[in-house]
Amino acid sequence: MDTDVLIIGAGPVGLTLALDLGRRSIRCTLIEQKNAPHMWPKMERCNARSMELYRRLGLAEKIRGAGLPSWVPMDVYIVTSLIEPPLLHLPYPSVADAKKEIAASHDGTLPLEPYQLISQYTLEPLLKSVVETLPSVTVRYGCEFVSFKQDANSVTAEVAEGGNTSLITAKYMVGCDGGASNVRKQLDIKLAGEGNILQLRQALYRCDDLFERIAIGKGRHYHVADNQSTQLIVQDSTKHFTLHSVVATDQDMATKFEATVAMPVKYEMLYVGEWRQNLLLAESYGHGRVLLAGDAVHLVIPTGGLGMNTGVGDAIDLGWKLAGTLQGWGGPGLLASYETERRRVGENNVGASRYASLGRRKWRAQWKPEMRDSTPAGAAARAHLAAVADVEQRKTNEMIGAELGYHYFGSPLVATENGDGPPYDYVEYTPSTWPGVRLPHAWLPDGRAAADCIGDGYTLIRLGGSKADGSALKTAFGKFGAPFTVLDLPGDEARTIYGRDLVLVRPDLHVVWRGNSPPDDPVRLAAAATGH
Repeated sequence: MDTDVLIIGAGPVGLTLALDLGRRSIRCTLIEQKNAPHMWPKMERCNARSMELYRRLGLAEKIRGAGLPSWVPMDVYIVTSLIEPPLLHLPYPSVADAKKEIAASHDGTLPLEPYQLISQYTLEPLLKSVVETLPSVTVRYGCEFVSFKQDANSVTAEVAEGGNTSLITAKYMVGCDGGASNVRKQLDIKLAGEGNILQLRQALYRCDDLFERIAIGKGRHYHVADNQSTQLIVQDSTKHFTLHSVVATDQDMATKFEATVAMPVKYEMLYVGEWRQNLLLAESYGHGRVLLAGDAVHLVIPTGGLGMNTGVGDAIDLGWKLAGTLQGWGGPGLLASYETERRRVGENNVGASRYASLGRRKWRAQWKPEMRDSTPAGAAARAHLAAVADVEQRKTNEMIGAELGYHYFGSPLVATENGDGPPYDYVEYTPSTWPGVRLPHAWLPDGRAAADCIGDGYTLIRLGGSKADGSALKTAFGKFGAPFTVLDLPGDEARTIYGRDLVLVRPDLHVVWRGNSPPDDPVRLAAAATGH
């Protein structure tokens, strides 16, 4: 084998997967047809869950250092232009303020890490620079995936590089090659759902002094109340901006930018491209030894910021399962559970994006031409749109339930309990340790976060001073060669939040099992958790 895992595509998802595999000392090769990361506008926010995952990878502070300054508020405005009083102002805390809220919270309802605005063209080079330091990872830019063949033991991919073609043989291959995924097409896996809902243009501008000159208030999104779905987005440098709008030509994007800014500024339009809104989910997440992740299997409208962030979740779920399979302790059900667990999350997040986009469409449908008029009718139209948007726009910006509350109920890797578990809700998050959920954030008496104390294997957490014997469970996981530790977490806060004396979590910090005494059948539990 040339490599254990061949990853196609070096966007944030492929890079995150390579990073997770590399830190687990798994040999992988990452290929990308571009010669280098492009400065093209795509995603611009790592949500709270992604930042928790990047914290596990040791990258949270690096990402924050490269992203939007911590003092900048994340406010959202609905405007007619940047020089007129906003129709609606929705305040959201800066990273610095959000961190203060988290530090003062002791009930598990908040994440360990707040969101971070960082443009994809900033995030990709950062991740690339870290991945390239990992000795078990080979990174090849300017290398295009052409085709593949697979058998029961391996995958052989043909790649083109520098005018020549060659073969790479791997034990597994993962297509992280975006919405037009060539890997997915060669697997003959279809996308289903709503395609080409709306076609817009997007442009990237450099305008060094605009952010400082916005007198109506600093924020991240400025939605223009018009009939063209115009939206101005502040990028991480606060010197770059993207604009989305339904216009006829590329040059119209310059005209639209000037009309939105509505003040004389010096700017450069760096990029213009077309994109389509889609709500699509793949029928399958792979076949045999070829798997898919990220936009290759789910395409969402950016409302709610669930696109790249769902892909990061895919990469983390797939990383530890590939590692367990390759290291020999994972059973045949371990890797198979990737689709079982993550396709449901993809389906939920497509639904959440639909929920948010319908809200945005509802308030935009209130636009009337007289809104620009300084008349009683114009004032009434503006007030009506603002009132509807005050309800409907929040559906885009307030989705902590979708970010933190996703779960793996029914997965063969987690235990079952009587009852239904906490309800899944796009907006509200209810902390729980029901098997399958993300372990809630909890502070320890010495100021550490519980998550920071948990290693990369399976961990039996003992709480509330419990002296329960974990040796039988340790022996059971040892039969399969799986990494396992027992961890005592002091203090009452974590015990109150987690609601049990014992909580078993897996490498991605999702709950496998919980109880107040050791499990009755530790071997059966260990076998299920490891995919045997």
